[in-house]
Amino acid sequence: MSLPEDGAPVQFETHIKPLFRDKDRQSMRMHFDLGSYEDVSDAADRILERLRGGSMPCDGAWPPQQVEAFERWVDGGKLP
Repeated sequence: MSLPEDGAPVQFETHIKPLFRDKDRQSMRMHFDLGSYEDVSDAADRILERLRGGSMPCDGAWPPQQVEAFERWVDGGKLP
């Protein structure tokens, strides 16, 4: 997993998709596909809310750097 440098654009394929583990993808598959750019982009606000609140993933909150990267991806236009 590679987090973007400060000020660098955040891209789904490079930075965001690898943050979601197979376990995460399996637990959310009934709602959306965490491996799909389209699904994650469409649900980004809901995902970000859960990440900020620490309720996603269900087995423990992400470190702040990962939440920040997701937030930067959303704020930066959700680049593919």
